[in-house]
Amino acid sequence: MSKYVIFGAGGRAGRQAVAEARGRGHQVTAVVRDPSRYTGPADDGVRVAAGDVTDAAAVAALAAGHDHAVNTTAALGSGTFFTDAAHALAAGLREAGLDRLVTAGLASLLHGADGVRLLDAPAFPAEFRPFCLAHAAGLEALRAEAGPLDWVYVSPAGDFDHEGRRTGGYEIRDHGDPAARMSYADFAIALLDEAENPRHHRIHLAVT
Repeated sequence: MSKYVIFGAGGRAGRQAVAEARGRGHQVTAVVRDPSRYTGPADDGVRVAAGDVTDAAAVAALAAGHDHAVNTTAALGSGTFFTDAAHALAAGLREAGLDRLVTAGLASLLHGADGVRLLDAPAFPAEFRPFCLAHAAGLEALRAEAGPLDWVYVSPAGDFDHEGRRTGGYEIRDHGDPAARMSYADFAIALLDEAENPRHHRIHLAVT
């Protein structure tokens, strides 16, 4: 049994990551902005804690004593949330003594089969570009700031099937595919697999 700290545990991906970790017999600290609004798995193996993923000191305090860290946080808009979170996670996890971060990301940052980044395709909706570029800045900040911290940035190859059920498996893709879909439950399997048995390092990993 291991101890997981999961940032963003109140979102759809985060709730499934908590459920997957508990299903594997692990203890979880589920970090959310407002514990009173948490609706994820709640049992003796889950401790719900308030925390700010953009605060390195808070990240360090929450991660101390844990074996694995998973980040599924997100914020609407095109501000500095993702870069601030990358800085705080890189510094805070190192301070807490963790050497690996599995973080959830966006498919739009992947290159398609034609070699063009999905968000740069002519048909990509312009209104989504600021959010995607903010995510991209966060990924670049993680690359620049991680230092000795190992990490993997995991995203669906395409998008989520919001009503999809757990199949128990997934495939790894070498490029983005806007038509690809996967359930949040299967995405959580990929996150936990990479935390428990790291196979990919310092890359954007596409799964479906």
